[in-house]
Amino acid sequence: MIQAQMSAELPVSRPRSRGIYLLPNALTTGCLFSGFYAIVAAIDGNFERAAIAVFAAMIFDTMDGRAARATNTESAFGKEYDSLADMVSFGLAPAIVTYQWGVERIAEYGRVWGRIGWLAAFFYAVCAALRLARFNTRTATQDKRYFEGLPSPSAAAIVASFIWASTEWRAPGLPGLILAFSVTACAGALMVSSFGFFSFKTFNLEGPVKFATILIVPLIFIAIALYPPTALLAVFGGYAAHAPLLWLVRRGRRSHRAEPPAAPPPDAT
Repeated sequence: MIQAQMSAELPVSRPRSRGIYLLPNALTTGCLFSGFYAIVAAIDGNFERAAIAVFAAMIFDTMDGRAARATNTESAFGKEYDSLADMVSFGLAPAIVTYQWGVERIAEYGRVWGRIGWLAAFFYAVCAALRLARFNTRTATQDKRYFEGLPSPSAAAIVASFIWASTEWRAPGLPGLILAFSVTACAGALMVSSFGFFSFKTFNLEGPVKFATILIVPLIFIAIALYPPTALLAVFGGYAAHAPLLWLVRRGRRSHRAEPPAAPPPDAT
């Protein structure tokens, strides 16, 4: 009897709503729209606008996750929707921008070069899809301090900033076109690699830092304001290069330690 009264007095926990939350999914829609606009702009030949749209998609992609966590509106629907939007904005859009910019030009040097160009663009797209699928299946077990493989927004930023900077080339020539598709293919390969890239999720923004560190932030913004494509390419290119370089340094140290000590020279007597 007493247990029945106690259970009647306890508040009944209501199941969590399965509805679609407006704010984070609206921001995800902004990411999807930016990626779609980048594709349309590239088809129209406006490559500078297409590159800017890719960076706009990155801003929306950053905001939707933070908004969902801040308002406690994370959901399975939002996760799947975000992944699909990322595939369009950071997988298909950079690949199509590269294709539209370079394949028509490189095809003038022969059908083989034209096929290599669109295959490089497709390779990037499929690597982005594999990267997103791997991320979704390993989210629960992955170390929060690192990303396994280059994040797709960073890879998209490299491709977009490179094409943006390359729009100033009136006639890039065969070497410039080969470089563009090589950058696209390398960005795709880094996405599916096993290199660990810093995620900055555990970076303490409230802790004290050195004064010289504070100066770096305005310098980066000044560089982006003065030379947007070059500065953005340097920032994201440096981020993409740091993991392979650290791997090479660590491997060199391990091999150096594993080398047996040199035998002493024989006596001259």
